[in-house]
Amino acid sequence: MAGIEQRLPYLHDLGVDSVWITPFYTSPQNDHGYDVADYRDVDPLFGSLADFDSMLAKAHDLGLRVIVDLVPNHTSSEHPWFREALAAEPGSPARDRYVFRDGAGRGGNRPPNNWQSIFGGPAWTRVPGPDGEPGQWYLHMFDPTQPDLNWWNAEVGDELESVLRFWLDRGVDGFRIDVAHGLYNPLDLPDKKRGQWMPMWDQPEVHEVYRRWRKILEEYDGERMAVAEAWTNTPESMARYVRADELHQTFNFHWLGATWGAASFRRVITESLAAVGLVGASATWVLSNHDVVRHVTRYGGGERGLARGRAALLAMLALPGGSYIYQGEELGLEQVEVPHEHKQDPSYHRGADEGRDGCRVPMPWSGAEAPFGFGPGQGQPWLPQPASWKDLTVEAQEQAPDSTLSFYRKALRARRRLTAGVGDEVTWLTTAPGTLAFRRGDGFVCMVNCGSRAARLPAEAGELVLSSGPVGAAGTLPPDTAAWFLPA
Repeated sequence: MAGIEQRLPYLHDLGVDSVWITPFYTSPQNDHGYDVADYRDVDPLFGSLADFDSMLAKAHDLGLRVIVDLVPNHTSSEHPWFREALAAEPGSPARDRYVFRDGAGRGGNRPPNNWQSIFGGPAWTRVPGPDGEPGQWYLHMFDPTQPDLNWWNAEVGDELESVLRFWLDRGVDGFRIDVAHGLYNPLDLPDKKRGQWMPMWDQPEVHEVYRRWRKILEEYDGERMAVAEAWTNTPESMARYVRADELHQTFNFHWLGATWGAASFRRVITESLAAVGLVGASATWVLSNHDVVRHVTRYGGGERGLARGRAALLAMLALPGGSYIYQGEELGLEQVEVPHEHKQDPSYHRGADEGRDGCRVPMPWSGAEAPFGFGPGQGQPWLPQPASWKDLTVEAQEQAPDSTLSFYRKALRARRRLTAGVGDEVTWLTTAPGTLAFRRGDGFVCMVNCGSRAARLPAEAGELVLSSGPVGAAGTLPPDTAAWFLPA
């Protein structure tokens, strides 16, 4: 917490208005803190509740809001509730807080259904019975150390509402809700059919939970909010989480998953705005997070990937709604190839591709070698930083006017100025194939060139305000570049 507090002025100067902090609660850290053993305390690894209060006060002094991560789908296997469940009889109230079931087949030797963990392998683990023989199975849609809670049990909902109030009473401004599309499972736990969307996700009952949470948020002074991590299969199902009486925002993973290309971007923007428009909500945009390959790498890596990443940022910031920036993207960081012996992500160790460690390597702040100013230690942190990051530290980029950090600062300042009072309507403009351009409300124009050659600007483009890279001859925009213009 002290380290976060120390870096808050940097975030203020960057130009953001809120900071989302991933789980810092008491945890055995089997999944970077998303396995919570105590929802009402800070893990000693990060400090104490007093340290949290100090950090929160400093953030508020700087005009920054603080959003904390809430993990309601599962607990740690070291949570007191789960320890109690393991010691209890089948059918007991303690076991009913989680999803325990008898197995299938002779002697219950097979899992209750065919569900697979998101991290790879079966989503069920068997525990010993009272007599020491193999007993029931419990559900874990992620790691076995993350048993799923049974949201059909009213005690679970009451407990998480109490956790919400605990942190709201301390002054937090909102919550990012992990696996918001999870929580409830169908009572009959049906097998997943070939080609079927995940039958355990996005059950209608989750929306009543968020209606209750919305009422709690509105009891508190100030603008308290909640944003959902809701992986859904359509923009319309995503929009249901932000109906007027539910959550304030939901991450738009359809935008994050869009491939580099004008047609892809335009389709996702159009579908996303139409979907949230059906419920009277605003969109939320994000390019990278702690669960996916960094977008500079996804866009091709190297100079081309960086150019495209900067262009995509301008497109994102020009759109109506909220935008989220993942730590280090303002430095142009790429995905890191973490050696096997340093891998920590449980999804990697359960066979899910390369895992997520490559986007979670700690940020480089200063100096010419690891840990590049991160933390009080010497040498490599828990995930090793590449030596090449010496040229990408905050210190190295801070005074360079053409650096990615300087570009992000300019873009965030310009966005605040240009979007003030212009309205949320997006009007598409006519441009060449491989490009897209739109006017935001009655204000500025954004153009992105995803093609392979320079393209003419639309007639509506006037004075250049900001571009993601060098602009070519008058009246044209180079490939892999975006720009904002005042209206002609």
